[in-house]
Amino acid sequence: MNYISIKEINSLSKWVKQAIKIKKNPLKNQSLGKNKTLGMLFFNPSLRTRLSTQKAAMNLGMNVMVMNFTNEGWTLEFEDGAVMNSGASEHIKEAAEVVSQYCDIIAIRAFAGLVDKEKDYQETVISGFLKYATVPIVNMESAIRHPLQSLADAITMEEFKPRHKNKPKVVLSWAPHPKALPQAVANSFVEMMQMQKDMDFVITHPEGYELSPEITKDCTIEYNQDKAFENADFVYVKNWSNFNDYGKVTNSDPNWTVTAEKMALTNNGKFMHCLPVRRNVIVSDEVLDGENSIVIEQANNRTYSAQLVLQKILKKL
Repeated sequence: MNYISIKEINSLSKWVKQAIKIKKNPLKNQSLGKNKTLGMLFFNPSLRTRLSTQKAAMNLGMNVMVMNFTNEGWTLEFEDGAVMNSGASEHIKEAAEVVSQYCDIIAIRAFAGLVDKEKDYQETVISGFLKYATVPIVNMESAIRHPLQSLADAITMEEFKPRHKNKPKVVLSWAPHPKALPQAVANSFVEMMQMQKDMDFVITHPEGYELSPEITKDCTIEYNQDKAFENADFVYVKNWSNFNDYGKVTNSDPNWTVTAEKMALTNNGKFMHCLPVRRNVIVSDEVLDGENSIVIEQANNRTYSAQLVLQKILKKL
């Protein structure tokens, strides 16, 4: 069993209920991971993902090894048949097989390069480990997906959704950012929302900032942010770089920053963001520090989304 995309979940509602149950007693299955090792490989930096996944593994009694390829590992070659006479020192074939001998589960974090869209959407790093590793693989954020985050988001919305409303309204909103950012969080959030049968979902962003049409198909897209926010119960905010002009910042309109005035259009809506977040660029201090901000609770649920995934994999080993 691998966990690469949230679409691999057979019943999101069941998984969410199981994660909430784990949250109430996180050490219940501490013997499940005894004498098992989680190898965490980071090709990009992390705070919440690293600490929450490591804590989840420890809650299950696992040993944990962490390696940062940014400054500790050999540069890897991922192309089959490559003539390795330049920068890369080791091929993914040997690296994946070797790490598989040391670990029972391998978790990988590797962002999009935001230069070559076709290469990013082929998921070079994750695909290489899936091809050559001999143990289960967990996606801790890849070029186009972040399924641990979207599972945590689903848990958080279940905990905070209004009980008096049959179909809560959820809005995914683009917001400005000084740098081009990957589309992974937004993509996985969209995929997660497409699995929700009891919620209304709207995506809002400036024209030209559409996500992959393969991912957002059948979704409602509203280019007027104020209109999208009307009567929303959850507002999930995230920047993503331009999909058509790939990896570029083609809009920095500060009017898309989420402010108290915009949140006043909602149905006393909860503010969500995966963190880290740039204050007063993505969202105003007033909103982020307000009583309807649930970003800290979201971050806490990262532990239980990871723990549920690891627990399910361990039971199959």
